[in-house]
Amino acid sequence: MISFEEAEIRSRIIKALAHPVRLMIVDVLKEGEAPFSKINSLFESDKSTVSKHLLVLKEAGVVSSRKSGSDMFYRLEVPCITDFFSCVTAVIENTVKKQQVCLCKI
Repeated sequence: MISFEEAEIRSRIIKALAHPVRLMIVDVLKEGEAPFSKINSLFESDKSTVSKHLLVLKEAGVVSSRKSGSDMFYRLEVPCITDFFSCVTAVIENTVKKQQVCLCKI
């Protein structure tokens, strides 16, 4: 069993991921490093909002950044974080499957 402290740390990381824009950013970065300009172009939000989302991910240790010229480049600090998404998808598929079985019994 994990300690309460470890559970708190895990919770902070999961909370950092718990926003649609941040999940989309992580999904983009699974392909590799990307400049802020590319990440920002994927959203209709203003630059400061996208920057705040990136900061949340950076503070949680999910992404890191480096400056090159006039642009900031971001990458996943630990790419295996995307394995978590496969597990979440499996939970979704399992839930849908159970709901379909329940509907068939009606």
